[in-house]
Amino acid sequence: MLEDKLIKLKGLIERSEHIVFFGGAGVSTESQIPDFRSADGLYVKSSNRTFSPETILSHSFFMSHTSEFYAFYKSNMIYEAAKPNAAHLALAELEVRGKLKAVITQNIDGLHQMAGSKNVLELHGSIHKNKCMSCGKAHSLEHIIHSEDVPKCIECGGIVKPEVVLYEENLDMSVLDRAVKAIASADLLIVGGTSLVVYPAAGLIDYFRGTSMVLINKDTTPQDHKAGLHIHAPIGEVLSKCIE
Repeated sequence: MLEDKLIKLKGLIERSEHIVFFGGAGVSTESQIPDFRSADGLYVKSSNRTFSPETILSHSFFMSHTSEFYAFYKSNMIYEAAKPNAAHLALAELEVRGKLKAVITQNIDGLHQMAGSKNVLELHGSIHKNKCMSCGKAHSLEHIIHSEDVPKCIECGGIVKPEVVLYEENLDMSVLDRAVKAIASADLLIVGGTSLVVYPAAGLIDYFRGTSMVLINKDTTPQDHKAGLHIHAPIGEVLSKCIE
């Protein structure tokens, strides 16, 4: 059964010229980065904390409890040793072949770029981008990691904030607009590693006007009915076999 679905997906990829990939946390779990809502996810493992992860990762908590925010952020959102897995590498290869036109990701880890993908639209920002709230100077991820307590600007001493989208914050509208246009122009949309329950990101698939949508996820999603092909298997295994 799985083999038949892989053959079908491989055929879709071969016939398509404008593929877009839309992915979530499940893309990076094979790089040993936990997702949020699964049995082994961050939200479950952090359930015994005084504050929930949703509270800690909010704009208001960052502003009022900056030290506590960074203690959680450095321990749970940054995985310095993580490397691209088979899924990231397969997508980068599809871009090299001229098939894949964009990667739209809800992840903030930068692994798609590390694998070689060029056109990556990061809906929720990136841990690799950090900016002083006072003077706007950019700071590296290494500066965040090696700072004691709250990272401070090397020029003005202001607080450095990660350019990731926290709860209570809006998505970057320019990135969202580019994602909408990419999906609307795709002939094949591959959706992988996402539960499709977090909005507004999950609503992006409604802009797809192409002929084929494929969902690759270990579990079912509320939007499975919109896809013509469902593959419930590890995404790295699926994509790597389809580019052989």
